[in-house]
Amino acid sequence: MQTMLLELGQPVRSLRGIGSSREQLLAESGILTVADLLLYLPYKYLDRSREAGIAELLEGQEVTAIGWVRSAATLPGKRRRFVLVLEDDSGELECIWFAGHQYLRQAFSEGDFLAVAGKVSRFGKRRQMVHPEVEVLNEQGEDTRLHTGRIIPLYSINARMREEKLSSRGIRRLIHDALEAVTTEIVDPLPGEIASARGVVSLLEAVRNIHFPDSMAQVHAARKRLSFEELFHIQLYLGSRLKDARKPGARTFDAPGSLSRRLIEALPFALTEAQSRVLREIWEDLKHPAAMHRLLQGDVGSGKTLVALLSILPVVEGGAQAALMAPTEILAEQHLRTLIDLVKPLGVRAELLTGRLDAVSRRTILAGLQDGEIQILVGTHALLQEDVIFAELGLAVVDEQHRFGVEQRAVLREKGVFPHLMVMTATPIPRTLALTLYGDLDVTVLDELPSGRLPVVTGWRLDKDRIKALEFLKDEVEKGRQAYIVYPAINESFWTELKSATQAFEALRMGPLDGLTLGLLHGQLTPEDKEQVMGAFRAGQIDVLICTTVVEVGVDIPNATVMMVEHAERFGLSQLHQLRGRVGRGQHESYCILLANPEGDLTPEARSRLDTMARSTDGFEIAEMDLQIRGAGHIFGTRQAGVPEFVFADLRQDEDLVVSAREDADSLLASDPRLEKHPPLAGRVRTLAEHWMDISDVG
Repeated sequence: MQTMLLELGQPVRSLRGIGSSREQLLAESGILTVADLLLYLPYKYLDRSREAGIAELLEGQEVTAIGWVRSAATLPGKRRRFVLVLEDDSGELECIWFAGHQYLRQAFSEGDFLAVAGKVSRFGKRRQMVHPEVEVLNEQGEDTRLHTGRIIPLYSINARMREEKLSSRGIRRLIHDALEAVTTEIVDPLPGEIASARGVVSLLEAVRNIHFPDSMAQVHAARKRLSFEELFHIQLYLGSRLKDARKPGARTFDAPGSLSRRLIEALPFALTEAQSRVLREIWEDLKHPAAMHRLLQGDVGSGKTLVALLSILPVVEGGAQAALMAPTEILAEQHLRTLIDLVKPLGVRAELLTGRLDAVSRRTILAGLQDGEIQILVGTHALLQEDVIFAELGLAVVDEQHRFGVEQRAVLREKGVFPHLMVMTATPIPRTLALTLYGDLDVTVLDELPSGRLPVVTGWRLDKDRIKALEFLKDEVEKGRQAYIVYPAINESFWTELKSATQAFEALRMGPLDGLTLGLLHGQLTPEDKEQVMGAFRAGQIDVLICTTVVEVGVDIPNATVMMVEHAERFGLSQLHQLRGRVGRGQHESYCILLANPEGDLTPEARSRLDTMARSTDGFEIAEMDLQIRGAGHIFGTRQAGVPEFVFADLRQDEDLVVSAREDADSLLASDPRLEKHPPLAGRVRTLAEHWMDISDVG
């Protein structure tokens, strides 16, 4: 994260010992500037600070020994080897290399004063070190060692570096020289009062000690400082975005209003305490001219769609319009069906806009939208097109918001004048991730399921139990229920070792599920075919839906009571939890059966995920476990460009630092909103805004 060393942007070639060829080699590893070099972190450390006389060396020790070269020669044999005998007043040590004979023969002579470091072994009565680190010492006592007699940083070396003879030792030397050259240029941007309150060392001390520590305690202190600063910069950036987003200028709306009250009174059930609490927060936002900028996260089945509608109705009642954008046509169509059933008795008009509308229907929708007759527009990415013009957009709602990028969200908001914004996700988000990814949003959590909702019975089985599982599924269908069977691939060409949905459809139809009506649904079907299949499943004309993860979100079939997932070990926890959420939506007890490959193929991580699913139905607990097991980058899937790749911070273990950084950023921005009193920090925030991977691409 180069913003940390913003003033060190000069090219690495400006350093001693780096010519054009080495500059190119470093560039291939992303090291373009001095800052990049200083942030090329060790992957581990060897503690070679222990020094001992040769006679005291014990087998298996990592240790440094000092002495004079008694002899040095290449010995013949099946494996030619270079042997250097080091001696001190107490004994002798053989140092052996099986490569580099010519270089080594020229490098050392009898009488040289050396330090060698490595693991001690024995051959007969002789003490040995194989391929030790070596440094020629100054007999006057000046100790400038980098590779022996201290804690040694080890750096990753790729194949190209190895080819060009750039070793971990060489990188160690380059970083040392860089630190010597730029020490006076490292400006510490962290305000002194914050550094003091959080007990973190200076930036210079942290950068020096992350590479050349005197103890592992210094490494931990350096990492704490660098992690805190990395998180602090991000929180400043996100806090600045939130302040910009919430500038006064939005329309205010009386909330809840009569439409919301009439809908609540007409519901055949009572709102949960969590829904009531969240709605009070949202309605309060709508009363203020600072545009709402809120993330609503809730577990599957927690009632987010109803909360969204009860947030929309005050806007409609105030004479403005609302947009509800969903990532798929299946989800958008389901939202419209839900909304129409609820708002039609209220005299509110809701319509659907997707990419597959015919030209006549599209023109009709656009005209009704522009003249204000359409009060709620539900749609997909089609809402973002230039010819979609609202009479007055008062509220934009984005569902499954991690499927959209920040630019798409911005385009939707630009269709109004400071419209309020609410983004929703059914993927529970761990606290550290929410604070880091969504720091530019006020976060609201629906943490309660409606009363009477039965937990889904979940278990995982090995591949050998498939027939029993299918028999159970068939029994459920014969009771009048429906089922899903989910596969991770569409056809054989995608994942040859996995059963594909298309192959399984044929095999199941002719085999274990013979006599049942099966449907096939996957992402390569046309929108028309997808809707035809879903319509038939919704109407009960399909008993078992064979599908891919296209049903992960937004499919609501109350009569479906069995979710079977093939190759469940290939899915992440959050995705499995989303799939499980497709059942248990009606009055009947429901089941989730996770089928895994033969036991010998299961990794400990996969087994841990499956055990977690069987143990817990709490989406927030599952999300925390997913973060611990897989890390931030996989919470929403591997293509999430918006999940930052941190250099120092680790969201799995740095929750305290995330919270501290958020508190300090909020406090600083409250007193200095534009960071005018803190120019170095302002520069870092600008650099994040321009160059850092945009966090909000997650949504």
